[in-house]
Amino acid sequence: MNMSGKMTNFRWAICALLFVATTVNYLDRQVLSLTWDEFIKPEFHWNDEIYGNITGVFSLFYAICMLFAGRFIDWMGTKKGFLWAIGVWSVGACMHALCGLVTESWVGLHSAAELAGAAGDVAVMIATVSMYCFLAARCVLALGESGNFPAAIRVTAEYFPKKDRAFATSIFNAGASVGALAAPLTIPNLAKAYGWEWAFVIIGALGFLWMAFWVFLYNTPQKSRFVNAAEVEYIEQDKLTEVVPADEKAEKKIPFARCFSFRQTWAFAFGKFMTDGVWWFFLFWTPSYLYSQFQIKTTEGLGQWLIFTLYAITTVLSIYGGKLPTLFINRTGVNPYAARMRAMLIFAFFPLCVLFAQPLGFYFTDSLGRNAAWISVILISLGCAAHQSWSANIFSTIGDMFPKTAIASITGIGGMAGGFGSLIMQKSAGNLFKYASGSTLAEGKEVEMTKELLEQGAVYLRDPMHFLGFDGKPAGYFIIFCVCAFAYLIGWIVMKSLVPKYKPISA
Repeated sequence: MNMSGKMTNFRWAICALLFVATTVNYLDRQVLSLTWDEFIKPEFHWNDEIYGNITGVFSLFYAICMLFAGRFIDWMGTKKGFLWAIGVWSVGACMHALCGLVTESWVGLHSAAELAGAAGDVAVMIATVSMYCFLAARCVLALGESGNFPAAIRVTAEYFPKKDRAFATSIFNAGASVGALAAPLTIPNLAKAYGWEWAFVIIGALGFLWMAFWVFLYNTPQKSRFVNAAEVEYIEQDKLTEVVPADEKAEKKIPFARCFSFRQTWAFAFGKFMTDGVWWFFLFWTPSYLYSQFQIKTTEGLGQWLIFTLYAITTVLSIYGGKLPTLFINRTGVNPYAARMRAMLIFAFFPLCVLFAQPLGFYFTDSLGRNAAWISVILISLGCAAHQSWSANIFSTIGDMFPKTAIASITGIGGMAGGFGSLIMQKSAGNLFKYASGSTLAEGKEVEMTKELLEQGAVYLRDPMHFLGFDGKPAGYFIIFCVCAFAYLIGWIVMKSLVPKYKPISA
C-alpha cells in the first residue's frame, strides 16, 4: 500500500476498468443482433422464431450460470474470478465465427452462397443446424458473461464507500450503453467489409486485451501499490459510522442456501426479474424493429445514427441517474437504501414514454417517412436511460444490506432472476412477431410475411394480428412495448413491499 500523504484516487481507475469490461461485454452481445437480419438470416434461412429461440436460450443459460457465477467469484476471488469470466466469454464470442463452417460441413455444401441458395428440405436443415451451432456459441458466451456483474459489483463494494457506490456503479454500468452505442458504428461496417464472421472475431478479441490490464492493475485496496492510506481510510469510512458486529468483522461467509431466506434477496431478485428483460429486448430487437417498421437497415447511415443516438441519450442520462441518491443522502440525511428506493421510483415512471413510441412513430410515417423513426427512438431511449439508472441503483442495494462476502452471490441470484425474465421476454417476442405478421407460401415453404410480399398480393396462411389499431408485426411490437412500460412500477411496488425499510444483513 502506498503511504504518501495526499489521497490517491486509484478507485476511479478501477472503475474505468470495470467500465471497459462492461463495454466489451455488451459489444460481444450486440454482434448477433446487428448482423442477423442482413447477413446471417438470408444465409441460414432464419425467421423471427429462430432468432427468438437463440436469444431466449442465451437468456436461460445466462440465468442458470448467474446463480453459480456469483458463488464462483466469491470462492475464486475477485481477481482470478474476473479473469476466468472474461476469458471464457471472449472465447465464446469468437466461436460464433465457426458456425458457418460447421453448418457447411454438416449439410455437405461448400460456401455461404450455396447455403443461401438452398431451398426446400435443405434450407430447413441449414436453418436447424446453424441454429444449434449458434446456440452452442451463445451458451459459452453466456457462461463467461454471467460473471461480469457479480465481479464488478463486488469490486465496487471493495473500492467505494456506500454513498459513492451507486454513482460508481452507474459509471461502469454505462459501459452497457457505450457498448451498444459503439456497436452500430463498428459491427455492421466490419461485417460488410470483412464478413460477419470477422465481426465476431475482432470484437471478441478485445476481451483478451483487457485481461492484461486487469492482471497488472488490480488488487484489493489494502494490498494495492497504487492506493495510499488516505484513500483506504476514505473507502472504509462506513466502518466509522456503523456498528459492525464482531462476526461480520471476521468476514464470515453466509451459506449459499441461507441467502434465499432473506426478503432482501427476493426483493432484489424480483426487481431484476421484472426489468432485465426490458433492457435485453431493446438491445436484441431494436435493429430488427427499425427494419420491420421503417425499412431502415443497420448498414445504412440513418440506421447507424438512430442506434447511436438511442444509446448516446441512454449513456448520458443514466450516469446522472446514479448520482441522484447521493443528492438525496447529502440534502436529507436519509440512509442509502431509502435514497435509492426514492430514486428508483422516479426512474420507474420514465419507461411509460415507451407506450407512445409505436403510435407516434406510426402516425408520423405518412408525413415524415422513414424519419418518423427518430420519434420512436428518442422515446425508447428515455426508457432505456431509466433502465440503466434503475439498474445502477438496484445493484447498489446489495452492498447496502449484505456483507462484502455475500455480494457476488446475491448479485448472481438476482442475475439469474433477470435472465429468466429475459428468457420469457425473448421467447414471447419471437413467437408473437411471427404470429402477428402472418405467413405466406413462397418457394414451397412457410415464410414470414414481409412488406414486399404484401405489396405483391401474397396469400396468407393466417390473418395478421390486429391490436388497438395496429396490424401485423406492428401490433406485436405495441404489445411488447406496453409490457416494457409498466414493468418498473410493478417491480418497485413489490420490492418496497418486501423490504419497506433499511435492514442490513450480518453473516
